[in-house]
Amino acid sequence: MRRLIALFALLCAATAAHAQAVPPLVDDILAHLGKHQQVRAEFTQSRANPDLAEPQVSKGDLLFVVGKGMIWRTREPFEDTLVLTSGDARRLNAQGKLERVRDGNRGVSQVSGMLQGMLAGKADEAARQFTITAEGTLDDWTLHFVPKQARVARVLAGITLKGDAFLEGIEVNLASGEKTTITFANTRDAGELSAQEAQVLGVK
Repeated sequence: MRRLIALFALLCAATAAHAQAVPPLVDDILAHLGKHQQVRAEFTQSRANPDLAEPQVSKGDLLFVVGKGMIWRTREPFEDTLVLTSGDARRLNAQGKLERVRDGNRGVSQVSGMLQGMLAGKADEAARQFTITAEGTLDDWTLHFVPKQARVARVLAGITLKGDAFLEGIEVNLASGEKTTITFANTRDAGELSAQEAQVLGVK
């Protein structure tokens, strides 16, 4: 997840472009996703690199709350919990305290804000940085994101999102041939938050 944050931060460092008029299906899909205000899911993240014999795989679970942020818990191969909000990125330590991410930067807040905006049904920020195309239906859709700026395209080839009522998967392809795939399972409305979840996300 930290590698993805660093990658997307490159977008924030680039000069902002004008937002495109997104295809109607994109707005429909994001509005569909935005109906779910609090979501839980399990994830499997696989990073394939041409220089590695086998992909690096991690597993865990997440909690997303519209307007508040995301808790990203890695369970395997090690324990790590990141709390991403529109204003910050912090690590939740074993004592339940939030610590600043050492390799964080000022782009992190913009990046997490962009991702949260999309999951909340808003395409404005993504449309400034990417050319967005869509295919399928609301029950089985795919969104493709191609970076507009040459500086970003030299690193990032494109991003693909797939889903139905919920986001089912993310694929990030780098120009180097490296690919990160995140697959979500058991995605559902979150239900009641724990006291700690509510506290770190500022949910009252």
